[in-house]
Amino acid sequence: MKVLCVGDVVSRVGRDMLFRYVEELKYQKNIDFVIVNGENSNHGRGMTRSCYNEMKRAGADVFTMGNHVWGAKEVISVMEQEGDVIRPLNMQGNQPGCGSVIMTARNGKKIGIINLIGQVNMLPCNSPFDAVEKEIEKIREITPIIFVDFHAEVTSEKMAMGYFLDGKVSAVFGTHTHIQTADAKILDGGTGYITDLGMTGPKDSVLGMNKTIIINRFIHTMPQKFEIATGKGQFCGCIFTVDDDSGKCTDVERIYTEEM
Repeated sequence: MKVLCVGDVVSRVGRDMLFRYVEELKYQKNIDFVIVNGENSNHGRGMTRSCYNEMKRAGADVFTMGNHVWGAKEVISVMEQEGDVIRPLNMQGNQPGCGSVIMTARNGKKIGIINLIGQVNMLPCNSPFDAVEKEIEKIREITPIIFVDFHAEVTSEKMAMGYFLDGKVSAVFGTHTHIQTADAKILDGGTGYITDLGMTGPKDSVLGMNKTIIINRFIHTMPQKFEIATGKGQFCGCIFTVDDDSGKCTDVERIYTEEM
């Protein structure tokens, strides 16, 4: 099985990049399943029904979220009605939605997807390490193919999760920082790993935001109203090839492309 994982989609520019590249990659790379982090798809915060519909038409199969999961209130109804949008498993309290889902890929095999959020410099949450182990046990009763989106701020926490889950899941990929890391690899236990997929959105920006505003905030240390950047886009992600029977990763291909 080949699974395409796409990093944080930001705004209209990011959604347009999905239309430009996802179906092409499906054809060229024989992709069986597409996981997209959609928490920034609505103008940088949350995911609306219209954003969801667009990204589904562009070829996404399931959506993971993060700290901006409730940025657009209608995402709750999308979660309830569609069943293919998940929020971080280890969020505190009795929050709407689910933290994992099992779906069927194009090759007919079942695939489990788990969404986690980090504890360092993020929203208050329960331990992602405790939460994920229990969820893996349940999913492995149905399928050995399990993908984990760890939406976290610091690289050390993401790397620790990768090694913690090595041999237990098919792949661990980080999201949230919007900067793609160059460390895509297969760990010793057969788990594919990348610290951060990067951002799919405006390339001439600071994390998808208007760069002039961000620069002025750093220089003058005064509050600034963030604005989404416009212009040409970039597409970031990773393709993990997984053995259908064992669930182990056999190949990792980092994807980065931008409009010229």
